[in-house]
Amino acid sequence: MQAPGYLDLDCWQGANFDYQLTWTVAGSAVNVTGYSARMQVRQYAESTATVLSLVNGTGITLGGTAGTIALSAVATATSAIEAGQYVYDLELVSGAGYVTRLVEGSFVVYAEVTR
Repeated sequence: MQAPGYLDLDCWQGANFDYQLTWTVAGSAVNVTGYSARMQVRQYAESTATVLSLVNGTGITLGGTAGTIALSAVATATSAIEAGQYVYDLELVSGAGYVTRLVEGSFVVYAEVTR
Protein backbone atom coordinates (compact mmCIF):
# COMPACT_ATOMS: atom_id res chain seq x y z
CA MET A 1 0.00 0.00 0.00
CA GLN A 2 1.28 3.42 -0.96
CA ALA A 3 0.83 6.27 1.53
CA PRO A 4 -1.06 9.19 -0.04
CA GLY A 5 0.82 12.30 -1.02
CA TYR A 6 -0.01 15.59 0.63
CA LEU A 7 -1.02 18.46 -1.63
CA ASP A 8 -2.79 21.67 -0.65
CA LEU A 9 -5.14 23.07 -3.30
CA ASP A 10 -6.31 26.68 -3.70
CA CYS A 11 -9.64 27.67 -5.23
CA TRP A 12 -11.01 31.11 -5.95
CA GLN A 13 -14.74 31.45 -5.28
CA GLY A 14 -16.67 32.26 -8.46
CA ALA A 15 -13.80 31.31 -10.80
CA ASN A 16 -13.15 28.08 -12.65
CA PHE A 17 -10.98 25.62 -10.71
CA ASP A 18 -8.46 23.64 -12.74
CA TYR A 19 -5.54 21.51 -11.55
CA GLN A 20 -3.62 18.70 -13.21
CA LEU A 21 -1.30 16.16 -11.64
CA THR A 22 0.52 13.08 -12.87
CA TRP A 23 0.61 9.80 -10.94
CA THR A 24 4.14 8.43 -11.04
CA VAL A 25 5.92 5.56 -9.36
CA ALA A 26 9.73 5.59 -9.38
CA GLY A 27 9.65 8.38 -11.95
CA SER A 28 7.41 6.58 -14.45
CA ALA A 29 3.80 7.50 -15.19
CA VAL A 30 1.18 5.01 -14.00
CA ASN A 31 -1.20 3.91 -16.76
CA VAL A 32 -4.64 4.97 -15.50
CA THR A 33 -6.55 3.36 -18.39
CA GLY A 34 -9.47 1.42 -16.90
CA TYR A 35 -9.40 3.40 -13.64
CA SER A 36 -12.14 5.55 -12.19
CA ALA A 37 -11.49 8.50 -9.89
CA ARG A 38 -13.35 10.38 -7.20
CA MET A 39 -12.63 13.44 -5.09
CA GLN A 40 -14.65 14.99 -2.31
CA VAL A 41 -14.18 18.26 -0.43
CA ARG A 42 -15.67 18.56 3.06
CA GLN A 43 -15.53 21.02 5.94
CA TYR A 44 -13.61 18.40 7.92
CA ALA A 45 -12.98 14.69 7.36
CA GLU A 46 -15.92 13.52 9.50
CA SER A 47 -18.48 15.88 7.89
CA THR A 48 -21.43 14.15 6.28
CA ALA A 49 -22.02 16.93 3.73
CA THR A 50 -19.71 17.53 0.79
CA VAL A 51 -19.04 21.04 -0.50
CA LEU A 52 -17.65 19.76 -3.81
CA SER A 53 -17.68 16.29 -5.36
CA LEU A 54 -15.86 15.33 -8.56
CA VAL A 55 -15.91 12.01 -10.46
CA ASN A 56 -14.92 10.75 -13.91
CA GLY A 57 -16.74 12.76 -16.55
CA THR A 58 -17.94 15.32 -14.01
CA GLY A 59 -14.84 17.21 -12.99
CA ILE A 60 -12.18 14.51 -13.39
CA THR A 61 -10.51 13.49 -16.64
CA LEU A 62 -7.97 10.66 -16.64
CA GLY A 63 -5.12 10.68 -19.17
CA GLY A 64 -4.53 6.97 -19.81
CA THR A 65 -0.89 5.98 -20.34
CA ALA A 66 0.31 9.52 -19.51
CA GLY A 67 -0.93 9.03 -15.92
CA THR A 68 -2.51 12.47 -15.78
CA ILE A 69 -5.48 13.39 -13.63
CA ALA A 70 -7.19 16.68 -14.51
CA LEU A 71 -9.50 18.19 -11.89
CA SER A 72 -11.97 20.92 -12.75
CA ALA A 73 -15.02 22.71 -11.41
CA VAL A 74 -17.00 25.41 -13.19
CA ALA A 75 -17.40 28.91 -11.76
CA THR A 76 -21.02 28.29 -10.72
CA ALA A 77 -19.86 25.35 -8.58
CA THR A 78 -17.08 27.31 -6.85
CA SER A 79 -19.34 30.31 -6.26
CA ALA A 80 -21.60 28.04 -4.18
CA ILE A 81 -18.76 27.24 -1.74
CA GLU A 82 -18.30 29.56 1.24
CA ALA A 83 -14.80 30.98 1.58
CA GLY A 84 -12.76 28.99 4.08
CA GLN A 85 -10.47 26.05 4.63
CA TYR A 86 -11.68 22.54 3.88
CA VAL A 87 -10.15 19.07 3.45
CA TYR A 88 -10.18 16.73 0.46
CA ASP A 89 -8.80 13.50 -0.84
CA LEU A 90 -8.50 12.02 -4.31
CA GLU A 91 -8.96 8.28 -4.82
CA LEU A 92 -8.34 6.17 -7.90
CA VAL A 93 -10.07 2.81 -8.32
CA SER A 94 -8.59 0.18 -10.63
CA GLY A 95 -10.79 -1.93 -12.90
CA ALA A 96 -10.34 -4.74 -10.36
CA GLY A 97 -11.70 -2.53 -7.57
CA TYR A 98 -8.40 -1.72 -5.80
CA VAL A 99 -8.66 1.74 -4.20
CA THR A 100 -5.61 4.02 -3.96
CA ARG A 101 -5.85 7.27 -2.06
CA LEU A 102 -3.46 9.23 -4.25
CA VAL A 103 -3.39 12.62 -2.50
CA GLU A 104 -5.04 14.45 0.35
CA GLY A 105 -4.73 17.89 1.90
CA SER A 106 -6.40 21.18 2.52
CA PHE A 107 -8.68 22.86 -0.01
CA VAL A 108 -8.73 26.60 0.57
CA VAL A 109 -11.45 28.73 -1.00
CA TYR A 110 -10.70 32.45 -1.26
CA ALA A 111 -13.64 34.86 -1.19
CA GLU A 112 -14.82 36.51 -4.38
CA VAL A 113 -15.04 40.30 -4.22
CA THR A 114 -16.48 41.01 -7.67
CA ARG A 115 -20.01 39.63 -8.02
